[in-house]
Amino acid sequence: MRIWEDENFYIEKHDSKLPWLKLFTKVEYKEISEIPFDRKMEMYGLLEDIERALIEFYTPDKINIASFGNMLPRVHWHIIARFKNDPYYPKTTWEEPVREYKLDLPLFDEFTTFLTQNLE
Repeated sequence: MRIWEDENFYIEKHDSKLPWLKLFTKVEYKEISEIPFDRKMEMYGLLEDIERALIEFYTPDKINIASFGNMLPRVHWHIIARFKNDPYYPKTTWEEPVREYKLDLPLFDEFTTFLTQNLE
């Protein structure tokens, strides 16, 4: 689900119970080194803005940021709020859960509003 976009980037919600966003470039670059420098700096600024918004809104124990592109061979980032009692912690969110989901988090729709207001 796309929750924000401008002329160069868009942000989607990942299908997860954790606060998990994906940042995409609109141009389908395969590698980070292909992105023009000024666009790359804009991308890193958005990553930081998303990270700060997740920290302020959810107060997680850690933020995970990853860019793999093996399944989807284009530049995109996963930005995930992690909690010591989340189903996967301390393992990655791509592994099997180690416990039941018992987080009591604010609604993601409220975070979406918070994030988009901070990106304007």
